[in-house]
Amino acid sequence: MDKIPGGADGFLSAEELRRIDAYWRASLYLCVGMIFLKDNPLLKEPLKFEHIKKRLLGHWGTDPGQALTWVHLNRVIKKYDLNMIFISGPGHGAPATLANAYLEGTYSEVYPDKSEDAEGMKSFFKQFSFPGGIGSHCTPETPGSIHEGGELGYSLSHAFGAAFDNPDLIVTAVVGDGEAETGPLAASWHSNKFLNPIRDGAVLPILHLNGYKISNPTVLSRISHRQLESLFIGYGYKPHFVEGSDPETVHQLMAETLETVIAEIKEIQREARTNGFTELPEWPMIVLRTPKGWTGPREVDGHKVEDFWRAHQVPFDVGDNSARLKLLEDWLKSYRPEELFDEAGRLVKELRELAPTGPRRLSANPVTNGGMLCKALRLPDFQDYAVEVTDPGTAMAENTYVLSAFLRDVMRANMDRFRFFCPDETASNRLTAIYEVTKKTWMAEIRPEDADEGELSPDGRVMEILSEHTLEGWLEGYLLSGRHGLLASYEAFIHVIDSMFNQHAKWLAKCREIPWRSSIASLNILVTSTVWRQDHNGFSHQDPGFLDVVTNKSPDVTRIYLPPDANCLLSVAYHCLKSTNYVNVIVADKKPHLQYLNMAEAVKHCSKGIGIWNWASTDSGAEPDVVMACAGDVASMEALAATALLRDHFPEIKIRFINVVDLFKLIPESEHPHGLSNQDFNSLFTIDKPVVFNFHGYPWLIHKLTYRRSNQKNLHVRGYKEQGNINTPLQLAMLNQTDRFNLAIDVIDRVPKLQVTGAEVKEWLKDQIIEHSNYANEQGMDKSEITEWKWQ
Repeated sequence: MDKIPGGADGFLSAEELRRIDAYWRASLYLCVGMIFLKDNPLLKEPLKFEHIKKRLLGHWGTDPGQALTWVHLNRVIKKYDLNMIFISGPGHGAPATLANAYLEGTYSEVYPDKSEDAEGMKSFFKQFSFPGGIGSHCTPETPGSIHEGGELGYSLSHAFGAAFDNPDLIVTAVVGDGEAETGPLAASWHSNKFLNPIRDGAVLPILHLNGYKISNPTVLSRISHRQLESLFIGYGYKPHFVEGSDPETVHQLMAETLETVIAEIKEIQREARTNGFTELPEWPMIVLRTPKGWTGPREVDGHKVEDFWRAHQVPFDVGDNSARLKLLEDWLKSYRPEELFDEAGRLVKELRELAPTGPRRLSANPVTNGGMLCKALRLPDFQDYAVEVTDPGTAMAENTYVLSAFLRDVMRANMDRFRFFCPDETASNRLTAIYEVTKKTWMAEIRPEDADEGELSPDGRVMEILSEHTLEGWLEGYLLSGRHGLLASYEAFIHVIDSMFNQHAKWLAKCREIPWRSSIASLNILVTSTVWRQDHNGFSHQDPGFLDVVTNKSPDVTRIYLPPDANCLLSVAYHCLKSTNYVNVIVADKKPHLQYLNMAEAVKHCSKGIGIWNWASTDSGAEPDVVMACAGDVASMEALAATALLRDHFPEIKIRFINVVDLFKLIPESEHPHGLSNQDFNSLFTIDKPVVFNFHGYPWLIHKLTYRRSNQKNLHVRGYKEQGNINTPLQLAMLNQTDRFNLAIDVIDRVPKLQVTGAEVKEWLKDQIIEHSNYANEQGMDKSEITEWKWQ
């Protein structure tokens, strides 16, 4: 690359410009070295084939723009003593983040073998995208990262999540123009309507337009300036443009623009914090338009590379091609490393002085290792919210409403560190007690009719936007920066965040291997408005398959709970809110349900995770004829109703009734830390008796979890089988054969002594199915004997 001439007129002095450009060149040299080199890191000898990695992996195209942003952020951090973190939306451009973490010394601090010298640089280069090393994204191993960027779309929501309740923090979020085409990213621009300039920090989005994705132009890079500016004005931002391909010009523009936007952020906060919140601010953002693969080879073998999609990943392979080897050597030398690193291989002193020090470094800010800052929740005693249960299966309660009273007081005691997230469904999910202490966050216009309802407030801590992606991103950013929260969603639509859950679970699993990563609060998800009570909304709202997704992730970080009643739900929620480094999924419906266990019983049951309900069993310690098992609130009720029918018609049959709260108890202990030993599993489920298992979700999940168990061949599972429409609750259960009548038939078919003697009862049960189905079709509701059923 060409030298930057001194003495240029502009915002930066000639000396500032020279040093900033040199620091940028140093970071770019490291970026290229990471992708290509395994030896000869400082080019102390002519480059040879044996110095080059045999397999070249990584992404170059986005690195120059991100590295330029970083060095200019360092300048304003030092000048104004800013508390700032950096989020790389195009996280596949990890070389830019890694290079700067190394230049700032942070990388060598957490990985002493990657020391600030030639040998350390060699090790630093070799590990990148290399077996036994690190990945090519901003993975958890990357100091300063809370966002891997492997899956695109979440940088901005993570940034706002980190900024909530962090009043002194500025989160710079670089959004790639490829990432900007994703649905989650498009929705997350609206996060500015939820950022309170009094109590929250600020987010500075930088849309990096380098023009191309992996092999195509990007949409936003090809629309007019007017349209692009109008787009972001429409989103409520004040866009500033930094555009160019001449490094000197872009340096000057970026320096001046950052001064402007920092001043605008500070003025928005000063006005609100001095005079109170009056209107939705126009937060600044930057559009940075620079060439893809800037400063790299302009052409390779006659094909355009710089400022084209060919620069996206590795611009060229070397192999045994001498011309390519020379091309790489010339490229590396264009950064003039001899000016940037001393004889030992350390960044020269005048450039080291450009970076902030200590926790002000972007790569060392404690916010990016949120467990360092995390304060435990002040939790009330969940037993104070208990539902009184004198006789099992007779009292009714709305389980989630009972939970909401507990969550209300969790919120009351933790207004600085706890938020509740839900996509426009907090009231629908019967969680309204939370509104007694806080409202919904809303920074836009509040109309008189809104005020009448009293649920909207700039100071609210209930986060509602009809985008599960945005909510999940906010919550993840909030947790990763050291706080606590809970997300509630309709069961069918929690699937919207399947892949986000996947990414977070992978992040947590990897963090367990990294000693310097501190523990963070668990990601807690309440799955409600469940399949079995979506009879009124129909087929589209019936899908319990999120549990299948969760079971695919590492057993070290995933937990699934299906509390059968309100007291069990309270016990489980308390446990989950106290936990760290997990993804906890709680499945609990919002409608009125029977209550089975008093609080003391619920605590014991949830502590074990699985157990025999003696009051529903008839085996009295003897070997049972059949095991009736269940997991889930509605599934438990129907299993109990089936047991009652069997007890009435076959009093001599020995039934063992088992309820499962912790789904991972079904897995062998060798496969999951919560799993039962084979001995404990066999003592519960027997080794040769029929087991009828009524499950909340898809039935094959239970077979998957128990496939190694000795009695698996006798296990018969009922669950949701993709049968549904606008039904009554019993109709929906009958369509999927999870109802009391079909369960009783299953027992008759599987207990040898009933296969003949139970024929008459079996016919009666079939008649009941027809009769109740016809009644529902005629009356539009279930019979009172179903809706008012209680355990006798």
